[in-house]
Amino acid sequence: MRKLCLSILFLTLNACSWFPAQQEEPYQLIQTWGGFGDAPGQFNEPFGIVVYQNSVYVADSRNSRIQQFDFNGKFIRAIGPPEIKKSQLDRPMNMTIRNDKLYVADFWNDRVQIFSSAGSFIKSVGGPGDEPGKFNGPSGVAVDSNGNVYVADFNNQRIQYFNANGKTLGQLGETGEVGISSDKFNYPTDIAIDKNKLIYVTDGYNDRIKVIDNTGNVINKWGGPLAINLSGGFNGWFRVPSSIVIANSGEIFVADSFNNRIQKFTSNGKFLTSFGLSTKGPRHTTVGVAVANDGSVFVTDHAHHQVQKWVPHDRQ
Repeated sequence: MRKLCLSILFLTLNACSWFPAQQEEPYQLIQTWGGFGDAPGQFNEPFGIVVYQNSVYVADSRNSRIQQFDFNGKFIRAIGPPEIKKSQLDRPMNMTIRNDKLYVADFWNDRVQIFSSAGSFIKSVGGPGDEPGKFNGPSGVAVDSNGNVYVADFNNQRIQYFNANGKTLGQLGETGEVGISSDKFNYPTDIAIDKNKLIYVTDGYNDRIKVIDNTGNVINKWGGPLAINLSGGFNGWFRVPSSIVIANSGEIFVADSFNNRIQKFTSNGKFLTSFGLSTKGPRHTTVGVAVANDGSVFVTDHAHHQVQKWVPHDRQ
């Protein structure tokens, strides 16, 4: 009987951690903008998104450009359009901005492109390949407080990092090796770096978040039971997380793309809430996520070729 009671207690405790309850009310959708097309303000499968000062930058992926808007969706400018050959983009993915520079993971061009926040081309880093400093489908990028650049090298199954001058410093993961162990990835999609230089990686096809310190040690991971690649739609679980951002508060927002929702967590992975739009068909409504200083959350909606703006429930 004692063993049975202990077994029941063990399963109950694990159930609480594996199926966590919602701690906050879901956010409320207050605005969308866009629609299918290639005119200013329209999109074709938008992906990455980032907020900087009073602007929202959107990777208009299939239109091979970045579009800049104000917080109400008013178009400001296009960045890197195809007619500008030296900065030509080809399926831009996740992005980040640091020190007035916009870093874009340029998937089909196998490079990271760098622009000023006003849209001027600065330089590109990388090129096709699997040797150090080269990429095979970069999908996410982050910059730490020292100016070091971290890139999710999607098809090479690794994170590469560089100094501010583009010199290769090293990598996390084994080149070309898929796995669920601490030193391997399964198509990493995006990166975020917090104030303590902890590296948060959306380990896409492992359906989890992995947290790594600046010496390369994995210090936390979450997503389903023990983060061992069990995908699902329960609270705190993932089905191909595609984008991650850290709010100024330290809270983590993840685009859980195949579940068509944004999930919000504490910095140590405690589930807080989720929100999103449902859809039918192969495209998804939550592929990129960005958070403004006022708490507004901007989401790229791949399925409807639009941007969504969400706010906490008490701000509606």
